[in-house]
Amino acid sequence: MPNPSARTSPARDGFEKFPLKYRAMILAAGLGARMRPLTDHTPKPLLDVAGRPMVFWQIASLVKAGFVDIAINTSVHSTQWIQAIGNGRRFGARITLHHEGDAPLETLGGIRAMVSDFSADHEADRTPFVAVSGDVFTDFDYGSLVPVLQKIEAGEVDAHFVLADNPPFHLAGDFAIRGGLATRTGQRLNFAGITCWHPKVFRDLPVGKHERLFPWADALVENDRVSAEHYRGRWENIGTPSQLASLRHRLGAKMT
Repeated sequence: MPNPSARTSPARDGFEKFPLKYRAMILAAGLGARMRPLTDHTPKPLLDVAGRPMVFWQIASLVKAGFVDIAINTSVHSTQWIQAIGNGRRFGARITLHHEGDAPLETLGGIRAMVSDFSADHEADRTPFVAVSGDVFTDFDYGSLVPVLQKIEAGEVDAHFVLADNPPFHLAGDFAIRGGLATRTGQRLNFAGITCWHPKVFRDLPVGKHERLFPWADALVENDRVSAEHYRGRWENIGTPSQLASLRHRLGAKMT
């Protein structure tokens, strides 16, 4: 994974050749209830992993791939977010923080709120974007999503889901892949929280409503409008203190 402390400028070669026109969102507004008591005073994505806040790893990976225009939604402990992220310059990016208050809008509501801000930029209002969970630890290459974003832009599909092997706590999985498309039938894999979207699918939704991504997105899946891929590399959902402790232990052992 890239070094999240590296300061990269868009004029340099730190991210793959050039900044992309595509934007990225990091979904980080959850309350982190399962991570308590660690999240009583710190947002889950700002908890330390290998000497850096967890979300720094996501930011570094996105910037390395050329995604330098990033929006992050937040809720509680907003001051810590401002102090940790600022305007994103330290990462070689332009980062906008979207504070939702103490009652997060859930995944769909959070994405919709950030998409509404895109509307001021007519080009971005027509341009697909990446949305990733702020509490996953992965070595996924976000640059590999560029051809997918181009297909979405061309109207071949409206969204894309990255799926991973099922973790022990979710063996039933979420989606299967058939003919390159996501489906609920078949041998299901885990929804990895790494997605691509065309903003048009959110335009008719009310802004500010608390709403989960599913079952809303199931209609897109049922209409064969969501492509999917199976990522077999490192992917971990960090949702509980024990999962965080395990990751810290394994990374610590690897680095010594």
